[in-house]
Amino acid sequence: MDVHGTVADGFEPVREAFVRNFAALGDRGAAVAVYRDGHRVVDLWAGTRDVDGGEPWERGTAQIVRSATKGVVSAALLLLHQRGELDLDAPVGAYWPEFKAAGKERTTVRDLLAHRAGVPVLDRPLTPAEAADPVRGAEAVAAQAPAWEPGTAHGYHAQTFSWLTGELVRRVSGRPVGEFVADEIAGPTGARFWLGLPEDAQGHVGRVGPVDAPEAGGLKTRPKRAVAEAYADPDSLTRRAFAAITPLPDENDPAYRAAELPASNGIATADGLARIYAALIGEVDGGRRLFTPETTALAATEESAGADRVLVVGTRFGLGHMLHGSASPLLGPGSFGHPGRGGALGFADPDSGIAFGYVTNGFRTSVTADPRAQALVRAVRSAL
Repeated sequence: MDVHGTVADGFEPVREAFVRNFAALGDRGAAVAVYRDGHRVVDLWAGTRDVDGGEPWERGTAQIVRSATKGVVSAALLLLHQRGELDLDAPVGAYWPEFKAAGKERTTVRDLLAHRAGVPVLDRPLTPAEAADPVRGAEAVAAQAPAWEPGTAHGYHAQTFSWLTGELVRRVSGRPVGEFVADEIAGPTGARFWLGLPEDAQGHVGRVGPVDAPEAGGLKTRPKRAVAEAYADPDSLTRRAFAAITPLPDENDPAYRAAELPASNGIATADGLARIYAALIGEVDGGRRLFTPETTALAATEESAGADRVLVVGTRFGLGHMLHGSASPLLGPGSFGHPGRGGALGFADPDSGIAFGYVTNGFRTSVTADPRAQALVRAVRSAL
């Protein structure tokens, strides 16, 4: 396997782990980037651009990052709060009156971001075409009755986070969420990240698809029984949350990539993800800091923790970001970021000054802790 790119002195363990991901963990095409104190110290890529092709991955190759998108749109909402335009403790209905329906009138912005809004499922799932329509999606979650009293428990809003956050950004800023992210996050940081992929960028994006997990000691790792049962039960909150878009969209369809779904279809290079997180915790080469120190501290503050009604494991959330924990190990106790189901990961660790981005074209069944990303995180930790 030819690995391209550079690592700074002391970060050689990351390159070694990246090579092992291809040799032992089934990566087909992937990239990893790490910044420390705003300076890039790891920039590696290898394999093929397409999961099912032979063209080489290049430095600017981007991939869909699924739920890693949630971390970026959460940063957008925290920016609005930082500017005094969004009150975290105000009812969502103060900005979006239609959301007050069906017992959600007391749901706060803080509840929405911390996965406590109680609307991870839709009584009638949306088709991919309906899901791509921000008006239709917003109407669906606004009309939906909560599965639990908002604010009293948390559960991962796997798909509905798209319309909850996208509509809130639009109501507060007056701009579509993809435009806001481009103007206020990707543009100022110089990050190659898109929410709503433009036609002229389609050629830089590889095809994604499933890859089998390699066998370890003759056996494939298996989820805990309660988790497996939740995913197998069509009536569980778990299955219904991930099935809020039914049937599953074709993630290689240009029309899907052009849509703006903040829960699931952001497209990024590894460097793009890492640059954004670097800018949330400090100055970054060629770009400016996005968060004040106060907002950075807010992003790393726990809002929800414990049993997750959707993921059926213990999870920790801040204001939209996942926090370091057993379900989603990051670099350390102060880390915040978000994984993408089956592979991608982006996060920042203010204590060490590290910002991290990993993207891949081969998706596995993992939800919050992909072994390939975790191997790279451990290597970063060993280099500090």
